[in-house]
Amino acid sequence: MTGLTQEIMYAAILEKDTSFEGVFFTAVKTTGIFCRPSCTARKPKLENVEFLYTSKDCLLKGYRPCKVCRPLENLHETPLPIKQLLEELHADPTRRFKDWDLKQKGIEPHSLRRWFLKNHGITFQAYQRMFRINSAFKKIQVGNTVTHTALDTGYESLSGFGHSFKNIFGVSPKNSKAQRIIDLKRIETPLGTMYACAVAEGVCLLEFTDRKMLETELKSLCKLLNAVIVQGENEHFKVLEHELSEYFAGKRKSFNTPLFTPGSEFRNRVWQALQQIPFGTTRSYLEQAKAIGKPEAVRAVANANGMNRISILIPCHRVVGTDGSLTGYGGGIWRKQWLLNMEKGAADSTSEM
Repeated sequence: MTGLTQEIMYAAILEKDTSFEGVFFTAVKTTGIFCRPSCTARKPKLENVEFLYTSKDCLLKGYRPCKVCRPLENLHETPLPIKQLLEELHADPTRRFKDWDLKQKGIEPHSLRRWFLKNHGITFQAYQRMFRINSAFKKIQVGNTVTHTALDTGYESLSGFGHSFKNIFGVSPKNSKAQRIIDLKRIETPLGTMYACAVAEGVCLLEFTDRKMLETELKSLCKLLNAVIVQGENEHFKVLEHELSEYFAGKRKSFNTPLFTPGSEFRNRVWQALQQIPFGTTRSYLEQAKAIGKPEAVRAVANANGMNRISILIPCHRVVGTDGSLTGYGGGIWRKQWLLNMEKGAADSTSEM
């Protein structure tokens, strides 16, 4: 894999660097076990290690998956009982799961609280409240009365409903018509967890959760749309998750998920040009500038690429330096390398059929 040396990969496992997840696996010759880069088990000596790029390669060479880091599972993947709990909540946001309900499902409330704090930054109870308020907001937006909405979403008093509503949206329910809501969902991928945001028009953000500019992007979206971002379901998420799953499996080369890209005319021209780069290929920034009829605007094109909020679907990872070198990528250079290698491999295998 271009750009990755043994020294870089060994340094990554010593530092338990999660940004290399999905890029390579550490296979230990002396134990016959393979691990993910961030494994917390004791680190082997460099001479006892070989680095392999797929779990399939590891298994074919006779290595067993580590019981500590479980390399065959997605990093931070939601446990099945929690997935099922969330599916029930998404189907009916008015439901209230109490500790007794959780225990009946075999879920320890304290463990659930810790998992949500670690992966969502809020407790499960707060997550439930957000879903209910999200549902209420949408009901009011389509014309339901505040009183009817409060009762329909499980609130016992109008004052309690109004207080919860204002805490999240900053306005009272009756003054919320001028505001929008942006739905937020956590999506797991082989390269780590991503956040997806969507409005009625389409998906407006898809980023890896460790992207440094993520908070800035979220604030920018809220300002552009006069909106508040809240955990919630959206009709576009199901399509997005299905298509992403096919993409990461090498079975999808283009996307049909509706996109919404608020921004200047110039930036939208750049983002549209990105979507014209064929799967499995790359272009330079100069080629991109020429593609939009602005060969002199290479730097502006590069800046617009960096402002892209929708990773993968608007494939800014397919743009490289004039000499073919990998340039900056918000999700990390290593993810960019993985995506390009995966796409090229999938494109090559298709052309050989």
